[in-house]
Amino acid sequence: MSRNLVIASVVLNVFLAGALAGGAVWIRSGKSQGYSLEAAGGRLPEQDRTVFRKALHDVRRESRQVILDGQQARREAADLLQQPVLDTTALSAALERARNADVTVRMRLEQRIVEFAAASSAEGRSVLAEGLTRRAGQQPSVVPKKSP
Repeated sequence: MSRNLVIASVVLNVFLAGALAGGAVWIRSGKSQGYSLEAAGGRLPEQDRTVFRKALHDVRRESRQVILDGQQARREAADLLQQPVLDTTALSAALERARNADVTVRMRLEQRIVEFAAASSAEGRSVLAEGLTRRAGQQPSVVPKKSP
């Protein structure tokens, strides 16, 4: 039992460390650093950048309750990990709620970016593509092999 508690604690600590690191990157990306689609928006021409940031801000505002629900689920998971007897079912459920909230917000942000890109110029889409490419990592071009 003690071993399970240690394992669960390590898993949650890794999860929380990742969340903190992700939050730090997200804060930085708001200042046009990083290589995500959101960060790439900081390199758009001024007028497009303003529209882009407003669109993402609106999604976060509209998703406030989902964000709060995810935060509450993470707090519940942390509380469960500190109980003398670990309820793995409840812990799994809390972590699933947190994950679902994160996915919901991400899907909403990505959909708004798609809508922005659809109305954007080729130059604006190119800037966003560069951010996406950098985020995914530059892959070497695949050269087709000649058949023998």
